[in-house]
Amino acid sequence: MADNPYSSLPDHRFWRKAVTGLPPFAIDPVLTTPFKIAREDRVATGGSCFAQEIAHRLQTSGYTYYLAEKPPEGMSAEEALHRNYSMYSCRYGNIYTTAQFRQLIERAYGDFKPTLDYWTRPEDGRFVDPFRPRIEPEGFETLEAMRADRESHLAAVRHMMETMDVFVFTFGHTETWRHKEDGAILQLAPGVAGGTWDENVYEFYNMTVSEVVRDFIFAVDRMRAINPKVRIVLSVSPVGIIATYEDRHVVVSNVAVKSILRAAADEVVRARPNIAYFPSYDLVNVSPNAARFYREDTRRINPHGIDRTMKMFFDHFTDRAREETAVRALKVDVAGEADANARVICDEEAIESA
Repeated sequence: MADNPYSSLPDHRFWRKAVTGLPPFAIDPVLTTPFKIAREDRVATGGSCFAQEIAHRLQTSGYTYYLAEKPPEGMSAEEALHRNYSMYSCRYGNIYTTAQFRQLIERAYGDFKPTLDYWTRPEDGRFVDPFRPRIEPEGFETLEAMRADRESHLAAVRHMMETMDVFVFTFGHTETWRHKEDGAILQLAPGVAGGTWDENVYEFYNMTVSEVVRDFIFAVDRMRAINPKVRIVLSVSPVGIIATYEDRHVVVSNVAVKSILRAAADEVVRARPNIAYFPSYDLVNVSPNAARFYREDTRRINPHGIDRTMKMFFDHFTDRAREETAVRALKVDVAGEADANARVICDEEAIESA
């Protein structure tokens, strides 16, 4: 057979050898990573709910999960968990879109001050922050308390940006809601967890690949202007969307959303150094794994799927040969993983209960 450009390529370039020829749990699409995470590195997380899985594992593995926004002194661990102090490195809740993340940085550094200040809850009149309406489960009794908590939160975001070593971010969605007056991006649609839906005040918007890339590159460049040494791990959430506002079937929207985010992630990694792509989405959705890794609702990832993706993360982003604590933490514990997964908070699930 004559030589051709594919003749001397390694096995991992061929589906038959790298996928068909391997048991499902042996498939590992990570070849190299641009950096390793040391146990003492301060690792911060943000993004969609799947990023919380990495946070849970870091906290139990002996690595330094960075909590830049800590609960008030004297608050019990149970109360802190209830009030979302360990959900992410700061109490911003789920950051579903790159536009939302970009504006978080801009708000933290005073570059953008939305005209939208607060919402109230129809059930009890208590105040909520429109940009993280479920972060305080009982809402705020006064507007002053809500504003003070917001300022404390944004100060913590600044501290995180300036002192973290590694930032893990998970792309989650492209569909979003924004305030028409100044384009302020909301975490949830008005009326879901506070506020009142008014089409004259708010609008639906669905981001394109170029917009996802634009906003995340802006965020990366701003983070590195603040903290030049920060390294970034980027992933796409394999968790399916819970609903779509587009006039089409949710399956079609889910494929569109994940395709846009996956394409955007590829562009981002090519555009900037020291951004590593972590292929959690790719591993879970490859055909031999999809049926094994999703829960009965076919949207969320089951304990075995989570264990496999987290094993891949620690295999490649840490030095497992010298990190025995991490190795122990990665043993499959179905009951423990199911309990941890039950604590993962997806703010968009409020859509179905609103």
